[in-house]
Amino acid sequence: MAILVSVVMAGCTATPTTAPATPGVPVTTPSQPVNLNGAGATFPYPLYSKWFDEYNKLTGVQINYQSIGSGGGISQVTAGTVDFGASDGIMTDTQIAASTAAGGAILHIPMTSGAVVVIYNVPGIVLSGLKLTPDILADIYLKKITMWNDPRISSQNPGVGLPNTSIAVVHRSDGSGTTNIFTNYLSKVSPEWATKVGNANSVNWPGDIGGSGNAGVAGQVVQIPGAIGYVELAYALQNNIMYATMQNAKGNYIVPSLVSTTAAAQGVTLPDDTKVMLTNSDNPDAYPIVGFTWILAYANQTDKNKGQTLVNFLWWAIHDGQQFTEPLGYAKLSSLAVTRAENEILSIKYQGQPLLTR
Repeated sequence: MAILVSVVMAGCTATPTTAPATPGVPVTTPSQPVNLNGAGATFPYPLYSKWFDEYNKLTGVQINYQSIGSGGGISQVTAGTVDFGASDGIMTDTQIAASTAAGGAILHIPMTSGAVVVIYNVPGIVLSGLKLTPDILADIYLKKITMWNDPRISSQNPGVGLPNTSIAVVHRSDGSGTTNIFTNYLSKVSPEWATKVGNANSVNWPGDIGGSGNAGVAGQVVQIPGAIGYVELAYALQNNIMYATMQNAKGNYIVPSLVSTTAAAQGVTLPDDTKVMLTNSDNPDAYPIVGFTWILAYANQTDKNKGQTLVNFLWWAIHDGQQFTEPLGYAKLSSLAVTRAENEILSIKYQGQPLLTR
């Protein structure tokens, strides 16, 4: 279900001003007040909602966001029906070709990173009380492990009363960046998964049950005894949903947290375009299912005022906006990621002229 976020506060009479400036980069006021429309990833929705609210208080700018999944965000920004998209997955070659034909290059601007957690509904098992290895998780989703008291699961959970209950496997039914992160991880840890299913916003699942968005997956897991699924950490925290402890690439069992999410990005080579997946980190302290989430924006803007408003907001988000990440369960951008994001924002132009300059 699409969620439309309107962040103008009731009774707000603030007039648009410049975004808070960061030293070294002047922030220009659009010649007339403009609002923005965006669509895409559900993964960062709690953070984006907070950002749009806070930015509205500062500037009076209204940002409406449809939380419809990364696939929808890519489609809408490509078509030009929104001013920006949002995705947790890197655009494919086919998607890049379509967007280039429609309006030129689309930039991937990192906003934050977050963990995808494995949620479950197994009576009697407390939060983080279920331990899963990479191969066990992959084989559950491949439908090779079908019972909760399977010896392979029991061997990793001594003393835990695993029931003789069927595992109901829940997955995203919509095009999803959360799915992209999750299947990217499974493709790295399971050659069989990589060959049979693969990594994308949408895949041909071996079974069982689909749900739209984080809310749809969580709803199915909560309602079905014995169910397992995957959602963003912030969503699980806000809705008090049980999630598992995962074994990482170094063999350590790691509880998803801000610390273990941040550790996943440490030591990763970050290319200039920031198109890199953070899953299955070699850091011994890292939670293994972590990814960036990006704002997608055309490098060449067709509306100067909207382009100016967009770059102002993006600059605020990667600087002042980072203070809101950790309270909501997301990781702050590293200093290198901020630098990469700055360069991407500074490359956004209108009629060949940068909308922000140093």
